[in-house]
Amino acid sequence: MKKREPVKKIDNVIFFPGLEKRLTDKGLEKLEKKKFHEAINLLEEAREHDPDNHEILIGLVLAYFEASSFKKAKELAKEMLHKGIGDYLQMVDLYLTVLIQLHEYQEIVATIEALLDEKEIPPEKQDHFLTILQFSRRMAENRQPETDIDIDTNYDSIDIIPAETNSQELNLFSIDSLNEQMLLVSSLAEKNIRPYLSEIADYLASDAGHPFLKTILLTLLKEQEIDRELTVVKFAKEKKVIPTQLPEVREEPRLTEVKAFLADQLESKNPGLFENSIRMAERNFFISYPFELEPKSPAAWAAAFHHLAQYYLGMDSDVNQLAGEYEVQVEEIEAAMARIELIEKISYPNI
Repeated sequence: MKKREPVKKIDNVIFFPGLEKRLTDKGLEKLEKKKFHEAINLLEEAREHDPDNHEILIGLVLAYFEASSFKKAKELAKEMLHKGIGDYLQMVDLYLTVLIQLHEYQEIVATIEALLDEKEIPPEKQDHFLTILQFSRRMAENRQPETDIDIDTNYDSIDIIPAETNSQELNLFSIDSLNEQMLLVSSLAEKNIRPYLSEIADYLASDAGHPFLKTILLTLLKEQEIDRELTVVKFAKEKKVIPTQLPEVREEPRLTEVKAFLADQLESKNPGLFENSIRMAERNFFISYPFELEPKSPAAWAAAFHHLAQYYLGMDSDVNQLAGEYEVQVEEIEAAMARIELIEKISYPNI
């Protein structure tokens, strides 16, 4: 006969055996069905009964991540690492993925450097983590491109590329895995990108190229002061650009305006909703870069991000009310939402 589970008693409240298992199963089912807010509620309740259960906690991290509650996902993943809950390297990978979404590249650098110092990374994982480290160092320095390298001086000496260098190829189109493509592109952060210009130009102009990777490539081209005209194709649109003339990806004028509208409406009233709306805006503008999103109204985009952030968090939202608050037409908000939902289907590479 199977041994009966003991009855749990917390703060004089009796819980029947197996309650946390049922809550966990339901929570993970909601997570699989992309009902993230419901999943969070169920898994948080399960966590109260079994606070160190790695299945519950990992599910909760993923639910927070998918609901764009990246700060909560970060805090929980960090807590799990400190307590040694779950497979250590898998948790490190999950933690780094959350940090990438938060653009906390300095923290990524510090985390990986600590792992290297403590010799926690097995040999077969060394290249994986070193590539992420190189990429994150470059991204952390993105706003200070002149601090370490005099690019003009370095490149004056390589106007003529040796034959063996000129033959280097990335072979991006031959790699099916988006994660592998991401790691390959990120490895260019510490290299002279000029030998790969021809292949990069083909990738940017291709319908097959991933929009996220195209943004990363444009960022690297801008950093290395490439002033050649290139064609970029995203979402069936085509645009001629010169990387040196592009705005910084995080400082696009329209994105700045959208953030200002969201700050006026949400920053003091609902900081959590404000944070989620901002992260969604940054993600969408990052993937769309360097194209200007339609409709042109920053207020309409702010209202759309506000509405969808509420929806993803399981909150009630009225588009008509938001139209009044942001002083825009409902049709403009709906047009922006349609574009956001299209872009949201394109996920970041999960390094």
